[in-house]
Amino acid sequence: MSDRLEQALAAIDAANAQDPNHAEGAPAALLYGQRMSAELARLCPDASEPLQIAARGQHIERWTSPRAGYPEGRAGYLAWRADLAKHHATRVAQIMAAAGYGRADCARTATMLRKEGIKRDAEVQMLEDAICFTFLRWYFAPFAATQDARKLERIVHKTARKMSASARARALAEFDLPEGFARHFRG
Repeated sequence: MSDRLEQALAAIDAANAQDPNHAEGAPAALLYGQRMSAELARLCPDASEPLQIAARGQHIERWTSPRAGYPEGRAGYLAWRADLAKHHATRVAQIMAAAGYGRADCARTATMLRKEGIKRDAEVQMLEDAICFTFLRWYFAPFAATQDARKLERIVHKTARKMSASARARALAEFDLPEGFARHFRG
């Protein structure tokens, strides 16, 4: 690991360690970032440094912009998500610049964090695949327990649709999905 990569990841972790929300005895954003890095390393061991940083910083300081601060409904949700993506991209690019990365690398990571080029850009897609695997591995079961069956079915469908074909196949092999959910990963 290069010195600047180590510095950037440590700065992201330091920012996320400030999360007042805790999960499993740790700040939630810090734990999420570490899980994202682990999933990316498993799925793509040769990931570029900008992609590794994007994975770690994907939810940087997310608690600073709570969903409750936006209107109810889909429009409010989409506005919240768009604003978060901009914040994550800006904040991570600042951290990268401070660690010695050039403008091109900072811009590349920001593009990934805004998910520009999903399904067309291999690194943006790999970030999305890592996000989906992190959700499925660590957050799906507790989340599913809070959702009604119809809504959960839509969420599983949307998750599968965001993934690459190879990631969907890998998810089928790695996760014991009920048939009703598994069918969304098959095509």
